Amino acid sequence: MGARANYLREMGITRWVDASRNSPAAHPSVAAGSHAASQTDGTLETLRGRVAACELCGLHASRQQTVFGLGPVPAEWMVIGEAPGAEEDRQGVPFVGRAGALLTEMLVALGLQRNAVYVANVLKCRPPDNRDPQGAEVEHCLPYLTKQIHLVKPRMILALGRFAAQALLGSRDSLGQLRGRVHRFGKEGTPIVATYHPAYLLRSPAEKRSAWVDLKQARVTYQQECTSST
Repeated sequence: MGARANYLREMGITRWVDASRNSPAAHPSVAAGSHAASQTDGTLETLRGRVAACELCGLHASRQQTVFGLGPVPAEWMVIGEAPGAEEDRQGVPFVGRAGALLTEMLVALGLQRNAVYVANVLKCRPPDNRDPQGAEVEHCLPYLTKQIHLVKPRMILALGRFAAQALLGSRDSLGQLRGRVHRFGKEGTPIVATYHPAYLLRSPAEKRSAWVDLKQARVTYQQECTSST
């Protein structure tokens, strides 16, 4: 409860109703024990191998390694960011460092454990100097992400940052225009909620309140989806 309380307190939220009994983290399909099995899934590992060998754009020349994604398969929730940073490039794991720590706090505030969520990025290689993703890079990586989503089978997608939201939705709208609405992805119609990237929230902590509104919208949407499918 410490990380959750700290995150909520930073946003000026002093009361929290514990929904852990109904939390997605308690769903059998996202139990901690499923994590190891997910990493040996043959189809997903085939895709991982294709990504590791990819040289479709110039980012392969400067990467230390690709950053594929991590989490249980299938997963109730999938979090998708924009691109790996320097530390992710070194470790091969998405969302580490300060932004990763904040993401973990955001998930805990939702009643989710980090290892119960599948985390990935649109780009699988780090752009030099952490610059913004370029159109051609997104175009080459997006089929990998689309296949990854198909294999992970999330029931809720959280898009972090403008580039992630635009890539997933095929939109040029600003993040401000994309926030506050529930979007749908693919033929399955998987709900997507867009919010700020944790790295942005570290630079602009005043926006944490707005991010919390987005997270609550995602939680309510997830709960509605679960109710309608039972």
